[in-house]
Amino acid sequence: MKKDRWLLRSVLLLALSALLMTTALAAEAGSTGDPLVTLSYLNETFFNSIMQRVDQKIAQRNGQLNQQGIATGGSASATFTVVTLSEGQTLTGSTGCEVMLRIGSAVCVSPSDPGLIDETTAATLANGGALVQNHLYMMTIDGRGVRATAGTTKVLARGSYSVA
Repeated sequence: MKKDRWLLRSVLLLALSALLMTTALAAEAGSTGDPLVTLSYLNETFFNSIMQRVDQKIAQRNGQLNQQGIATGGSASATFTVVTLSEGQTLTGSTGCEVMLRIGSAVCVSPSDPGLIDETTAATLANGGALVQNHLYMMTIDGRGVRATAGTTKVLARGSYSVA
């Protein structure tokens, strides 16, 4: 009789082990059946997935910004761009365009007041007024701009603008 019990216990233990192994192998990692998440999963799989989504969103947003710049008919940039002007050339910006005189000299070009807003001093600059180097100016109305009065004038420009 004792021999039968031992055999019965062995068979039951073997069946229970097989059942547990089958359940463990059937569960998908990270699912409700196997909620354990490892550091390697986070670093190699989850993090890469999140970064791909972020890259897609950034590319989508950059595409939207580029389309808006093309729609305005001029150059547009979310960052400052160096623009070199020869004497007499005029950079005309759309509303929100910002410029900073870096090299040379330039004057405000505006058909009416206010011409440009000097963001550095919170003052306005009228038509014909000279720009101060390293001051940031904004066009608050379309058609405002700056005309180079030196042989070579360099400005930093951000926003939509055209050069003529």
